[in-house]
Amino acid sequence: MRDREVDIRVANSNTIYGEMSVMRLLDKSFALYTLPQLGFLPETYNAYTQMLKSPFGMVLVSGPTGAGKTTTLYASVAQLDRVGRNLITIEDPVEYRFANINQMPVNVQSGFTFAAGLRACMRLDPNVILVGEIRDPETSQIAVQAALTGHLVLSSVHANDTAGVIVRLIDLGVEPFMAASALVGIVAQRMVRRLCAQCTRSRPANAEEKLAYETEMQESRDEFLYGDGCNFCSGTGYVGRTGIYEVMLVTEDIRRLILANSGSDAIRAQAREDGMSTLWHDGMTKVKMGITTPQEVIRNVFTLG
Repeated sequence: MRDREVDIRVANSNTIYGEMSVMRLLDKSFALYTLPQLGFLPETYNAYTQMLKSPFGMVLVSGPTGAGKTTTLYASVAQLDRVGRNLITIEDPVEYRFANINQMPVNVQSGFTFAAGLRACMRLDPNVILVGEIRDPETSQIAVQAALTGHLVLSSVHANDTAGVIVRLIDLGVEPFMAASALVGIVAQRMVRRLCAQCTRSRPANAEEKLAYETEMQESRDEFLYGDGCNFCSGTGYVGRTGIYEVMLVTEDIRRLILANSGSDAIRAQAREDGMSTLWHDGMTKVKMGITTPQEVIRNVFTLG
């Protein structure tokens, strides 16, 4: 398609109205994206790349389905040393292919699950292990063990925000002292639509948008940029998407809270005290920069306090 190779992952199911179909477009050019191109602001980019420099430990990316977690993980692996280090991935399925990375596809029918793949990886002398998703107790515990035995483990977890990832890990059976020792950092992300550059203009905002922006950014605005809709954006006012990110470095204070089995509210409060920019703030910063609209942030992030 337009000289680009695009895979289409199709899911079909019967409904009372007939068959429904959902197609997921996997643009191979996304595999070439760098972290700044995905939407990381300088401060979140610096915090995240600091995590990736760790020789061992666990870095987790969270968010709902379709939030771009896999793309972020791929961009992370792509900027690591793939010649001097042994990088192994376990994926379901392998969406994009990279040179100098050993990529393993999950095959449940043959018994090759995420957990089985992790066990196999441990005997292959890896430096970096990318696990597509941590979704069960067995995988979570093996991944933590790998992180504690000198490997850098990258993976994704379904959780609402960074603090929720820690609670999710413990729910999956990881002991708090192991989570505190293994975790290097956590990223939560969402995808928002980018404003069309061809038809964007300033317009008055509604009360909900003004209140949301003012509450977070501590400044009032009556107008924001919106897309009117044109041929270039198919009348939507948006072209493409960008990520909004919340990056939490696991500091000593946060480790103490994890060891004390504190709730997500206490962990989130400590992370903000340590300088973490929340999803809400990152989104509203992109509104201020004219990248997206307040309604897009409200629709995708809601509010996490």
